[in-house]
Amino acid sequence: MQFDTLKLEVRDRIAYVTLNRPERLNALTDSLADDLRDAAAAIEANCDIRAVLFTGAGRAFCAGADLKADAFNDVSPGEQIRGQLERHFNPMIDAWHRLRVPVVVAVNGVAAGAGANLALVGDIVLAAKSATFVQLFAPKVGLMPDLGGTFHLPRMVGTARAKGLTLLGDALSAAQAADWGLIWACVDDEELLERADAIAHRFAAGPSQTYQRIKSALNVGPAQTLAEQLAVEADGQSKLADSKDFAEGVTAFLSKRAPIFTGT
Repeated sequence: MQFDTLKLEVRDRIAYVTLNRPERLNALTDSLADDLRDAAAAIEANCDIRAVLFTGAGRAFCAGADLKADAFNDVSPGEQIRGQLERHFNPMIDAWHRLRVPVVVAVNGVAAGAGANLALVGDIVLAAKSATFVQLFAPKVGLMPDLGGTFHLPRMVGTARAKGLTLLGDALSAAQAADWGLIWACVDDEELLERADAIAHRFAAGPSQTYQRIKSALNVGPAQTLAEQLAVEADGQSKLADSKDFAEGVTAFLSKRAPIFTGT
């Protein structure tokens, strides 16, 4: 598929998605949100795709919402922003959050505002050492985080740090983000895409049904009780145990060889 604001390529059972507005530091517009939602739908519909590598073109991952693209004409700013979120941004984030395949995000530069929260759609997030995460909503424009920031941040780094990040808006280095558990790892800039690609290839060769079940189990709301979560685990395990990948895994384990998963 061809898009105006991003690139989508599929090879080796991996979808490579690249934000492609480098002249605007990949700042988000309604069109880019729509393209991202459509890209997620295309990935979900292609059963051959077993992993995603998501990054940004140029020197930034995403600088947040493109305020220069906004024109508050016939409605109030509040009405326009609500409309943009409900029609464009929220459906896009939900589509990426629900993807059945693992998503590897490579943060190659600043991830600011909505861009910082966009990065959190990744199941595995790697960031270059030069990258930074900035929740600049409150101190810069007097808004609160969106694109799921108030959902993900407390779960990932705890309420105290989530409040510090969002109320103060201080930049968080990639190294500190990894130390806090916001991302999986901080890597040398020149190794970022190579490391991300290696992980995507691991996922593409792995038990895709199992990955889907793990994502579903871990993405449930924090109000889930232990008893409810045990039931989710039991249901998932029972279905996975009937898969060909489980049979192959057991056979390979007993034969002391690497498994060859087919995703069935």
